[in-house]
Amino acid sequence: MTASVTIIGAGLGGLVLARVLHVHGVAATVYEAEASAGARTQGGMLDIHEMDGQSAMKAAGLFEDFQALIHEGGQASRVLDKHGVVVLDLPDNGQGGRPEVPRGELRRILLESLPEGTVRWGKKLAGVVALGEGRHQLTFSDGEVVTTGLLVGADGAWSKVRPLLSDAKPRYVGATFVEAWLRDVDTRYPATAAAVGGGGLFAMAPGQGIFAHREPGGVLHAYVALNRPTAWFDAIDFTNDASAKARIAAEFAGWAPELVALITDSDGPLVPRSLHALPDDHSWARTPGVTLLGDAAHLAPPAGEGANLAMLDGAELGQAIVAHPGDVEAALTAYEAAMFPRSRKAAEDSHETLRLCLDERAPFSLVAFFQGAR
Repeated sequence: MTASVTIIGAGLGGLVLARVLHVHGVAATVYEAEASAGARTQGGMLDIHEMDGQSAMKAAGLFEDFQALIHEGGQASRVLDKHGVVVLDLPDNGQGGRPEVPRGELRRILLESLPEGTVRWGKKLAGVVALGEGRHQLTFSDGEVVTTGLLVGADGAWSKVRPLLSDAKPRYVGATFVEAWLRDVDTRYPATAAAVGGGGLFAMAPGQGIFAHREPGGVLHAYVALNRPTAWFDAIDFTNDASAKARIAAEFAGWAPELVALITDSDGPLVPRSLHALPDDHSWARTPGVTLLGDAAHLAPPAGEGANLAMLDGAELGQAIVAHPGDVEAALTAYEAAMFPRSRKAAEDSHETLRLCLDERAPFSLVAFFQGAR
């Protein structure tokens, strides 16, 4: 019999792990720092791939629930230059294998599939100590102390569990994405809505880009990308909405107005998201009683892979635990043997995708990539 599993972090990967374990009768407790399921907006759309994210939902017994979330037409992609000229238009023919779903809704169906009390909210991990023989003592910010024989760090980029296994720390990759939203776009911003189309938009020039995606309900979710040092962004007061928008928009002088509107007319403040990554080959020696999944294990630049990999990690770790009852080390060894090479390849690909989006030939490097992938 496998002892109860302790999971730190209620992101998609941690929840898939808890769900797969539950399906097979293995108890798990998820500790999450956020106060509740609705404490924070869960981001925009995710393209969920057949080979990893969809496979994970099948392992979790939730594939039909997942299919009900699909945003029809969301797989369409178009590439524009900075003047708004379409240089590549790929319609959604329903055969792309990467349907789009809202992240928040995906998380909701995972949460609702777990027994009440599985996720303990408002539990911020303050410290963790190895006790020997694979056991660990966790201390939470509210003073609660928990001891576990199987600890999984699903706690993201700045994982508190990772130092038990590795000295690696995320490093800035040289680019920051500034998040923006436009709502009721078909009525208020028809030119911008037309530029984005029904799915994803990639508008780029060397060192900068505007990436956007249409979401249900007439919403555009955008990321404005700039190759700049962190100090450049630190000098911007993002609490002063008007000046922040003016400063970011100034970097896009000469761009098509319908694209710049994604910056200047954003509903709500712009939010900078600096991009960090762990080493592509991040791994660790087998350490008794503990492992990592998702960004805690293999943080990389965003390229549509992060959530998918985290979900697959959770599914495969759960399956490994079930396949090795009473033998935690055999389960973790099997899981890591598959996860390390997979995550290394994905990290290398993610860095290459970011380069293609922002290199000196943008947007034509990405166009060539898309055409070669067809």
